Amino acid sequence: MSNKKNILELKNITVSFDGEKILDDISLSISDKEFVTLLGPSGCGKTTTLRIIAGFLEPDSGDVFFDGEIINSLPANKRNVNTIFQRYALFPHLNVYENIAFGLKVKKVPKEEIKQRVKEMLKLVNLEGFEKRSISKLSGGQQQRVAIARAVINKPKILLLDEPLAALDLKLRKDMQTELKNIQRTLGITFIFVTHDQEEALSMSDKVVVMNEGKIQHIGTPQDIYNEPVNAFVADFIGESNIIDGVMLDDFKVKIEGVTLQCLDKGFKPNEAVDVVIRPEDVDIVHREKGLITGVVTSVTFLGVHYEIIVDVNGFKWMIQTTDESKVGDKVGLLIEPDAIHIMKKSKYSGLYGDYSSFSDEIDEISNPDFGFKED
Repeated sequence: MSNKKNILELKNITVSFDGEKILDDISLSISDKEFVTLLGPSGCGKTTTLRIIAGFLEPDSGDVFFDGEIINSLPANKRNVNTIFQRYALFPHLNVYENIAFGLKVKKVPKEEIKQRVKEMLKLVNLEGFEKRSISKLSGGQQQRVAIARAVINKPKILLLDEPLAALDLKLRKDMQTELKNIQRTLGITFIFVTHDQEEALSMSDKVVVMNEGKIQHIGTPQDIYNEPVNAFVADFIGESNIIDGVMLDDFKVKIEGVTLQCLDKGFKPNEAVDVVIRPEDVDIVHREKGLITGVVTSVTFLGVHYEIIVDVNGFKWMIQTTDESKVGDKVGLLIEPDAIHIMKKSKYSGLYGDYSSFSDEIDEISNPDFGFKED
């Protein structure tokens, strides 16, 4: 049961700067030992949320609970929370050992205990033998590991990580994602991680909190958020999505592009207008006569593992990811299984995402000899 205990709760938190709401009445519960990622575009409020939890900022309204007690006005240095920033803020004049030991020295922990705990941390972050190394002689990944060791040696209940992998190159980021997850499991500390990288969020987290415009859009496991997005913003932000206008005729029956398809969704009003999400990897391109929906291939891009194919269906451009090649100009059918269809209620984000026209229109126009001289 201890894993399910809420260690942190934000209740109705609102924050404004210069009259603009940065956080708009957000509520969030985080369990002990959970890896939670706050995910969203720049300016969505995720870093402000982290600053509220850390104690660097007080909410205008709402409450922060830590282990059941309100801590709104508790200063940052009194909270059982540590933060790792994008810039690691290591002390350049101290070596690796001294950087990691710094917090314990401030707390006047006995020398022998410091030695033992630094040794454990160096092992945890794979930096054994680096004790005397100067910070300036370390790579970005090694500096990152020192920052983690320094942050967790004090045994905080919660570790906050503000885009800590942003400065690393792609391969190192991938390695560090795996390593961070392992460290979190080993220590049993709650991690709250901020990123705008969807893949990072999906690969590391127990729970993902998708944010936009100061509001929480969706909270769920990575699988929930990918397979059952709550609105068009979430569907588009988490990977590629075809988002088509549809009508829910009845339970398990949706109409798109004039065709009735079987789906697994129910509980909508008869003939309710809905957004229909179909992931590019869940569509099969077949012979025209075998397809439920038909269209014309307007673009084919080879991406190594698969082809990314744009198909024009009555002016709406679908993206399909497949290992089978098509040619531009092919007239094709699209086959969609019921479990590949996800129905969402209409929202303020409806109609803004999920059509790949801009992607292929640019190509069409660049290759069009009449470009710039067309009459409407």
